[in-house]
Amino acid sequence: MTTTIARTVRVVAPLALVQAALAACYAGVVVVLLPRQVALLDAASKVENLALVSTVSFAFTVAAQPVVGALSDRTRGRFGPRVPWMVGSALVASVALLALGRASSLLLLGALWVVAQVALNGVDVAAAAVVPDEVPPARRGRTFAALGAASVVGAAVAVTGIGAAPDGTAGAYAALGAGVLVATAVFVVVAGVARPRPRAGAPRPWRRLLVDPRREPAFARVFASRFGFVLAYQLVYTYQLYVLTDHVGLTDARASVVLGTLTAVSLVAVLVGAAVTGVGSDRLGRRTPFLVGACALLAVAVLVPLAWPTVPGMAVFAVLKGLASGAHLAAATTFVTEVLPAAGTSPATDLGVFNVATNVPQALAPALAGLLVLRAGGYPTLFVAAGVVALAALVASRRAGRAPTSPTPERVTT
Repeated sequence: MTTTIARTVRVVAPLALVQAALAACYAGVVVVLLPRQVALLDAASKVENLALVSTVSFAFTVAAQPVVGALSDRTRGRFGPRVPWMVGSALVASVALLALGRASSLLLLGALWVVAQVALNGVDVAAAAVVPDEVPPARRGRTFAALGAASVVGAAVAVTGIGAAPDGTAGAYAALGAGVLVATAVFVVVAGVARPRPRAGAPRPWRRLLVDPRREPAFARVFASRFGFVLAYQLVYTYQLYVLTDHVGLTDARASVVLGTLTAVSLVAVLVGAAVTGVGSDRLGRRTPFLVGACALLAVAVLVPLAWPTVPGMAVFAVLKGLASGAHLAAATTFVTEVLPAAGTSPATDLGVFNVATNVPQALAPALAGLLVLRAGGYPTLFVAAGVVALAALVASRRAGRAPTSPTPERVTT
């Protein structure tokens, strides 16, 4: 094994553990724990209250990744630019998650979830910047596929485990927080201090934190593709538990069990979608066809519950949604590292900006979905709206162009 490949494996393996722990937190809280706590506080207003808590908390975290990313790019010291922000953010997140399990009011629930999300985003953006720091472009498709697969495994384990234990809310929050701390510690010990490769120029000044779409059209278009894809996905994903109870007609207890099963089914599909996209796009040297295909598949997936509102129908939805999610995640995250603004001199900053394309839709989706369900025709309208948004993301994907990546693996010497 060559020196560069060995270093890549030593960095990516523990980084995958970090991504799994982060995904477990996001999925476990957003899909199961938060809806469960909101319903326990006020079952009659659960849809409105979940939309309120989710929207406010996500809105507060929109700027977290660009700001933490910019701070990370400017950090110098014996521990490198990424590790201090990963460790500090992981500590804050674990404390906030522990407190969330004991929240007794909607206000406290929302406030603690804001703190936890900001901290989790800090871990996320610092970890994401390790890839352009350490991994050659010709291997990034496979790297992001592996990281995406780890994320889905973490999410599946969290949702399945928490869903099967409906009375363990406080313990589940504690376990999620501990998982992030342990994963971060493993990364620091195994990967060591990850220092970025030498880059031409200094990080962009603070006044140019945001990206000018006229000067960076490829970055802007893949941003738009990711934004639309995540919005379409989250419109249905955030309300999956309520879709099963209120649209399909399952009891609360049965819905929690079915949700865990559907998550496991979706896991396999995501792994397939990410693996095919990661390897295929590296070999083809293009990411755009996979972005387009993922958006088209999601547009079909979100219409399945409309036409077939049963558990088998939801299983088909889970498979198609999983394939699309894995493909888009691997293609978009790889593509954007190849078109970073200013020759990639501020990777954490720019990846933080790119991740706004995930955070903003997550902030918008609960409120928009609640409005569609309560005021605009119910769940059928929700599914149609998600399909239309997915098609808009497809249009943005087609215009993204071709990133400057080689179709053949980089030759590395020892």
